[in-house]
Amino acid sequence: MGSNAIFTNLRHKFKFQYMNRVSIHIKEVLKDIYPPEEIKSLVMIIWCDLLGKKAIDIYLERDVDLSVSENELLENTLQRMLRFEPIQYILGTTQFCNHSFQVGPGVLIPRPETQELVELIVKENTSTSPTILDIGTGSGCIAISLSLALPEAHVYAWDVSNDALAIACSNNKELNAKVNFEQCDVLSDIEYNNLPAFDIIVSNPPYITQSEKVDMDHHVLDWEPDLALFVEDHDPLLFYRRIAEHGKQLLKKGGQLYYEINRAYGLETVQMLQELGYTDCRVLKDFYGNDRIVTGCK
Repeated sequence: MGSNAIFTNLRHKFKFQYMNRVSIHIKEVLKDIYPPEEIKSLVMIIWCDLLGKKAIDIYLERDVDLSVSENELLENTLQRMLRFEPIQYILGTTQFCNHSFQVGPGVLIPRPETQELVELIVKENTSTSPTILDIGTGSGCIAISLSLALPEAHVYAWDVSNDALAIACSNNKELNAKVNFEQCDVLSDIEYNNLPAFDIIVSNPPYITQSEKVDMDHHVLDWEPDLALFVEDHDPLLFYRRIAEHGKQLLKKGGQLYYEINRAYGLETVQMLQELGYTDCRVLKDFYGNDRIVTGCK
């Protein structure tokens, strides 16, 4: 056997000493509650964002000793994750559209599909200074990202939850955005006279039906706010219909509605918009191939 083969066999035999023990430990602890691909992502988040280590250590399987306080932080975090607490809530932040947003149990954790919605609006916007309304803003991730991507835009954002608005306003300040936030219940009557005419209305409202709870992960169901997630089975389009009705008054002629939707109700949402007089209605798929965005023109 040649020297290279001997070295390869020895390295394989003793590979553990070259591997990152923290990475192995995280995978072992979380293997029963997260799928393998998600665990890979969680390892990087814990290693880089929680412990402040370098990603190259994971890629090169380089072992790194943790201090006592770092070990305590890691173990505390893993115990919280075993109770299905989302890592984003533990960290208090998450990345969205290349910006760091504060998040907590009062707001939804922004999803990659929602980032696609923001990117579509930026791509299709034809005005140098559009007036935009984000309904059900939560953390403010949509409104703030649009404000930063379209610096001449006039962006307004509503939410019924004062807890959510507090987080959104904090994000607005930290990211130096210029969003005007207001507490508003979109299901109630709204005084249109005090509002501008909008070029764009965008919303990611509650769209998960109560019957779909049975298929949801515990880290969503047990931690994220029901107020931002669920709608009754008998009226899954409740928020979309009400927003579209407001849009008939609030949108300029030619103004656009953009919705993130429940993938099961794309065609129904388009039909509802058409019945209300909207034109050029579309259903667009997300990168998973699911119906995820509906748009319509006043």
